[in-house]
Amino acid sequence: MTSANQTPQAGQAHQVDLTNCDREPIHMLGRVQSFGALISVSSDWIVNHASANIEAFTGLSPEDLIGRPLSECFGTGAVHDIRSRLQRLGSADAVERQFGIQLVEGYGLKDIAVHLSGRSIVIEIENHDGEDKRDHVSDVRPMIDRLGKTDSVESLCNVAARQLKALTRFDRVMVYRFNNDDSGTVIAEAVAANMEPYKGLRYPATDIPKQARALYLRNLLRIISDVSDDGHEILPATNADGEPLDLSMSVTRSVSPIHLEYLRNMGVGASMSISIVKRGKLWGLFSCHHRSPKVLSYEVRTAAELFGQMFSLILDQKEGESERDEASRARALHDKLMAQIAEQMSIVDNFETIVSAMEDVIPFDGVVGWLDGKFLSHGTTPTESQFKPLVGFLNTTAASRVYARENLSAVYPPAEQYADKAAGLLVLPVSRAPRDYIVLFRRELAQSVLWAGNPDKPVESGPNGDRLTPRKSFEVWQQTVRHQSAPWTDGEIAAAESLRITLLEVVLRMTDAANKEQARSQERQEILIAELNHRVRNILGLIRSLVSQTKHEGQSITEFTDIIGGRIQALARAHDQITEEKWTPASLCELIRAETEAYLGDQSNRVFVSGVDALIKPSAFTTFSMVLHELVTNSAKYGSLSDRTGRVTIELKARPDQGLKVHWREIDGPPISRPPVRRGFGSTIIERSIPFELKGETEVRYEVTGLEADFYIPAEHIAEFKAISNAELVPDMDAGAGNLLSGEVLLLEDNMIIALETEDVLGELGASTVHTAVRCVEAFEILNSRKISSAILDINLKDETSLPVAEFLVEKGIPFVFASGYGDATAFTKQFPGIRVVQKPYDKTSLANALK
Repeated sequence: MTSANQTPQAGQAHQVDLTNCDREPIHMLGRVQSFGALISVSSDWIVNHASANIEAFTGLSPEDLIGRPLSECFGTGAVHDIRSRLQRLGSADAVERQFGIQLVEGYGLKDIAVHLSGRSIVIEIENHDGEDKRDHVSDVRPMIDRLGKTDSVESLCNVAARQLKALTRFDRVMVYRFNNDDSGTVIAEAVAANMEPYKGLRYPATDIPKQARALYLRNLLRIISDVSDDGHEILPATNADGEPLDLSMSVTRSVSPIHLEYLRNMGVGASMSISIVKRGKLWGLFSCHHRSPKVLSYEVRTAAELFGQMFSLILDQKEGESERDEASRARALHDKLMAQIAEQMSIVDNFETIVSAMEDVIPFDGVVGWLDGKFLSHGTTPTESQFKPLVGFLNTTAASRVYARENLSAVYPPAEQYADKAAGLLVLPVSRAPRDYIVLFRRELAQSVLWAGNPDKPVESGPNGDRLTPRKSFEVWQQTVRHQSAPWTDGEIAAAESLRITLLEVVLRMTDAANKEQARSQERQEILIAELNHRVRNILGLIRSLVSQTKHEGQSITEFTDIIGGRIQALARAHDQITEEKWTPASLCELIRAETEAYLGDQSNRVFVSGVDALIKPSAFTTFSMVLHELVTNSAKYGSLSDRTGRVTIELKARPDQGLKVHWREIDGPPISRPPVRRGFGSTIIERSIPFELKGETEVRYEVTGLEADFYIPAEHIAEFKAISNAELVPDMDAGAGNLLSGEVLLLEDNMIIALETEDVLGELGASTVHTAVRCVEAFEILNSRKISSAILDINLKDETSLPVAEFLVEKGIPFVFASGYGDATAFTKQFPGIRVVQKPYDKTSLANALK
């Protein structure tokens, strides 16, 4: 059987084409789309080509232009700008752009692109969108910021598809990834409602020919604004040497009729693709589809192209991080084996140890060791009689690197007999003569591959001649293939290579030279251990003291585990807080919040902080965190937080000497008849830590109304004081607890970045689907076609307000919340009594409070 990375046999054709690729040579497509026009000039700036529609953009016909100097056709300033842009071209495939230029008086502002085509200079001309005042390129920065926060390639691609859809407003944006064999898979998709999803579909390598893939490396963005546009021819069709104008780098050029026919069959009115190039190779594409014709302004396309280039850089970074993780795991495997394999013993003697270590890094179903002519096996493998003939085949492979196959029977037909238990193999040669091996096996993985059409369907004669015909049906076609295992990834092969080298080191270690190397390694290890011992000595000593003191408190094993675990977690939380700030002073209020939320959960809103916040230096931070932890846990077990009515107040005051006074008071809890008789380690921490560690003061009083404690932290441990914000003053756990929303939610918001952020927040608050609209008309379309349970309405849109939508929601009884960037929203609350307004900028907590 085959994995998802397998493609049909060479020579088989397929009728599906996901992208804007062209199947004719570029010089055969000598036409331009109607949204633009072009001219070409020679090195002496004489016009030698013009598109047939040039008059619509300049008022000059091809006959008026061809053969004349450019300076006689366009204004002096325009020619100067074009020459300046030409000067900035850095390579043969570079393109320079100029927005809002006046070419010919009385014919409006134009956007132009300039590039070289052989010995010609090609100037492409489009109408400038003067009504769009937005700086779309500036939107790219916050989009890139969001990409940087993703934690995997999968989430990176999902976020990128959503953001590119928001920027371009295409109905569908897909991330299409090329596999090692040039087939491709849709790995991420952002798609409008009621459109068929394509995520997960496979496309054979024949869908995008090598010529098209090579062009994608040169020309990063391609667009088709109207699939029904027949385009306009280039005049004259050839130059004086009989050669057509090369339009490889032209963004306005038309595409092949076969591709336009495919898009029409697919129900697509416009499309765009952006190349994803990683380290000079074509990694994949952003493929965009729209159900109707769509003219995208040059500035938006430029922003989209910039986004694609920045995405490629972040993709390289994310995959690099993954590769480094895999390399780290390989190094850990090396270290583990080198530490565990017994000295003066052979690989045969250590076979089980090696197998056990390999299982943590490389998944497999069985492993065979062929060592010194001995057959050792573990798991599901061929029998010894089946494996021995395979050794002869393995001896024909390279002895100095690993060998991997996911379809062994394709190169070694006898393996078909045991493909059910050994369809794929990964071979680690561990010697040269005699040839010894450790071989990992994977069973046959019965798998249905989702092809977007039958990959075995041959070339047919279509309306455009004897060539590939766009398929008329886009239903998924399933192919089940046999005698294939799950593929061996690059990371697994790299780990196997690292393991092979490790095993060779083991062999060498059994020689005299290896013994000397072992002695040197031992010396280096001792130095490392000494350094590690020096660095962790203090923290280990602290933990040992915690364990030693806690065991004297007389609890059960469970209680002991909870107490010591809580104390160590308190240290960890404090350590995290100061290391997040690169070991700089950290907020005491944030420490109180972290400790109360971590230990008290939904009771943390019964802890009130007042006064000033203090930034405490790292040297004192962990000490106070332990004191705070004991206060919180004692209150939760025995004090005011142990019932439903009690609360705690914490007052923070700056002393005249710049020291900090902390007053802890428990109220409305169980009354205290007398101080506790037994004083545990927790009480010792509360009473003695600050005086002993920080040279401060502690006073603890067991009042009838509850525990009171005063602490003084000297000024040398305080970096500065600052005001407490409302968010720090009283934790609001109810705002984030539970799902406040359900079902489908309408979001009416005209700012793309705010909309993307709010979509994520609404999802976290329980919304199953978020439908985003930027205008009232789009909102009404959603309300009439979807079952909306609630809505968030931005009051002031670009050229309208959301009040008509609000009136509709009130009429239909659908709950909603207003969002406003203006400080005074009184007029709206009067018109819509009972409707809450959340002020921008808002976060999850403020939005949740409004929704409650």
